[in-house]
Amino acid sequence: MLNMADGLARLGALAENPVVRTLATAFEDAGFDLAVVGGPVRDALLGRATHDLDFTTNASPDHILKIVTPISTAQWDIGRAFGTIGARVQGEQVEITTYRADSYDGVTRKPTVEFGETIDGDLVRRDFTVNSMALQVPSVKLVDPTGGVEDLIAGVLRTPADPRISFGDDPLRMLRAARFSAQLAFRVDEATSEAITELRETLKIVSPERIQSELVRLMQTDDPVRGIRVLVDTGLIDEFLPEVTDLRLEVDEHHHHKDVYEHSLTVLTQAIELEHSRHPGAAPDVPLRIAALLHDIGKPRTRKLEAGGVVTFHHHDVVGSRMARKRLQALRFDTGTTDAVATLIELHLRFFGYAEGAWTDAAVRRYVRDAGDLLERLHILTRADVTTRNKRKAGRLASAYDDIEARIAALREQEELDSIRPEIDGNRIQQVLGITPGREVGEAYKFLLDLRLDEGVLGPEVAEQRLREWWAARG
Repeated sequence: MLNMADGLARLGALAENPVVRTLATAFEDAGFDLAVVGGPVRDALLGRATHDLDFTTNASPDHILKIVTPISTAQWDIGRAFGTIGARVQGEQVEITTYRADSYDGVTRKPTVEFGETIDGDLVRRDFTVNSMALQVPSVKLVDPTGGVEDLIAGVLRTPADPRISFGDDPLRMLRAARFSAQLAFRVDEATSEAITELRETLKIVSPERIQSELVRLMQTDDPVRGIRVLVDTGLIDEFLPEVTDLRLEVDEHHHHKDVYEHSLTVLTQAIELEHSRHPGAAPDVPLRIAALLHDIGKPRTRKLEAGGVVTFHHHDVVGSRMARKRLQALRFDTGTTDAVATLIELHLRFFGYAEGAWTDAAVRRYVRDAGDLLERLHILTRADVTTRNKRKAGRLASAYDDIEARIAALREQEELDSIRPEIDGNRIQQVLGITPGREVGEAYKFLLDLRLDEGVLGPEVAEQRLREWWAARG
């Protein structure tokens, strides 16, 4: 619950921020207005930490640049066409934008930039009322023409204008509704939600890169599940990640969840909890979280009803990996993220064979090798994938995974487990077998690698002898 007395005190503290005070004095001396705007004001009222300082002013871009140059160590005007000048003041990066009154063509998302004359006119064009407040400085006056404070108190997201107009102007705002819902733990106003459903197809004019950016920011929140529900319930997610909606059509084979969709959201929540407990203070692991959300997207395509009414999803790990790779590539994710998510999905079932019977050391080595630098993420995903309500079964699986982690640690002490390779390199293979570079060297290398995985460290002499025996058996 927002305490206004505390909130107003925090606004006063924001106005006394050295960077804010320095800029406020400079603009006042130059005869222009200045206000902190948007997120910093919202977060101050809520008592949340804020990291970026955004300002709005009635000064033109040329005047802004002239004012900030003497009090900053760097300036950039890449956003000058949109009225924005950036600067580094007392070590902090800030952006200052001339009052705006944008209009959109409804086709490209690129606004026709028109500079406004009043701060109220600037604020009513913003995305949500809780982001449409400003703190005028140095006078310390809160400007709230759209009822942002009331919506903060109510915990609701609402557009300043008719949501159909707001989203029609900029469809990316529909994705922001989901992100802010998760970030602030706010509900989306009913009229706003209905407008998203009605206008969801207009997201097509937004570039994949911008959609990807908003999806990443959603996944970085403490509770992305809340935002995902907004996306699914409005149908907006079907415009860029329809595989998530498809999960609602499939019943989990364990019959412990209403559907695979709910199971996947639970896995995501549990993965985040494990992130925090295993790596306190670490940055959100976006590839892991995306893998948790998408780990079962292969189930709808592999669903099969067996005799006796049993539902199976054979090979959904492999199928899901391919689907995820294709979808992330379409959203222009970088190769590292795409590969990590696809690999985690492909490997997420591997452990469950261990739970059915103890693995050999060779199986443990292969598990580590196949996971590579994703091993810790695979540990988290696999543990999070246990959502059964059967406490005995959950305990057995947790115990089995404790055991495999302990065995990996023990093998690491005995062997170079994280960089498993044959004990003989390619050059020595050629010398021992008397062959030249070619396919046969690769086959010999694979034999030695399998030998290393199956039997551990043998020593170069034994490895060479086994290589000769293998070569002789080939004839």
